Amino acid sequence: MTRLSLALWLGPMEVHFKPDVEAKIKALASDTGRDPDELVQEVMAAHLDVLAEVRATLDSRYDDLESGRVKPISGKAFFESLRQREEELLKKSS
Repeated sequence: MTRLSLALWLGPMEVHFKPDVEAKIKALASDTGRDPDELVQEVMAAHLDVLAEVRATLDSRYDDLESGRVKPISGKAFFESLRQREEELLKKSS
């Protein structure tokens, strides 16, 4: 379902923001010369696209783990590896 068909299917939606968030939206809309409703729609659409990308990445990583294509490592091992790489980079830059 495309975003447009989803919007048509859901129909109009009313969203209530806390006063501080609403003030930020109005200020940004005013600063950019845009309609606040259009600004919120654009921001939400972009945010939902990012969430969909993150969800797809997480699903893919989970599938990689489940299939055995990649092996999990402990947090301790990861941070030790990260610390070693940082030390190597610091030595190279000295």
